Amino acid sequence: MKCSRFLLLIPCVIALNGCAFRQTTSRAMLPDARPVLFLGDSITHSGQYVDLVDAYFVTRFPERHIEIVNLGLPSETVSGLSEPGHADGKFPRPDLHERLARVLDKTKPDVVIACYGMNDGIYLPFSEERFAAFTNGLMRLRARVAAAGAKIIHVTPPTFEESRGKGPGYADTLDRYADWILSQRAVGWDVVDLHGPMNRALTEGTRTNANFSLARDGVHPGDAGHWIMAKQILLHLGARDLADANDASNMLSAHPHGEAVLKLVQQKQRLLKDAWVTETGHQRPGMNKGLPLSEAQAKAAALQEQIRTLAVRKKSS
Repeated sequence: MKCSRFLLLIPCVIALNGCAFRQTTSRAMLPDARPVLFLGDSITHSGQYVDLVDAYFVTRFPERHIEIVNLGLPSETVSGLSEPGHADGKFPRPDLHERLARVLDKTKPDVVIACYGMNDGIYLPFSEERFAAFTNGLMRLRARVAAAGAKIIHVTPPTFEESRGKGPGYADTLDRYADWILSQRAVGWDVVDLHGPMNRALTEGTRTNANFSLARDGVHPGDAGHWIMAKQILLHLGARDLADANDASNMLSAHPHGEAVLKLVQQKQRLLKDAWVTETGHQRPGMNKGLPLSEAQAKAAALQEQIRTLAVRKKSS
């Protein structure tokens, strides 16, 4: 049964570049899940944090086979809401539920990591009606994932920077959305908090630099923001070696070929992302048309072999 895959792993010691990483947390690192499916909006689709999660697992556990699929879709909501005139009136926001059954049927995930909320309040001050659509959308997502026999991990939305984005009062809206998701831990939801750490990083950064920002447009995080996202997900999964890591370079430097591995992971993820988004279908205009899935998977397999070769090599050549 799939649930057996989520039993706690025996703590282990893995030597990397002369340093030992001990998995001692009570939360198991992802077992050999195939695949781990990331769902979300444009922040997930851009994929930097997904790439870092992938690179972490392959550099720490090169002998394992964890397939990570990114099916984030720009503009998407889990609430099904869309503001009038979205995208200059070209198209309404796509609704995750329009494609969710196809995505789950075709990918057959063991784990789903879902990051929604940024678009779901439609960049407006808090309203009970929009909030109800958001929470109902998450409930429907949970039910569909459970019916597919998979585990779901919810991720609170990234922070919104009102000084840069268009949406007075929207930071409060997302604070409330994040608080509600976190409150669901009390009824058994598995939740990663990104919102709180990103808010704190923004507050600390602006304290010393008035121009500090995690997202230049107020919405889409840059590299520093994506690092916070990746780090929080990995810490939640048990990556205790990242507790004191300040940026992605700290994570990658634990392996002699970490930077090279990440570049190959990025190539693989871009290739597969376009193929999977095309294969599963969507209602979002302007997306890249990916290669046929079988062709993309063959190319990705060749890249993965290069990745694994680098990952198992302990000394620089």
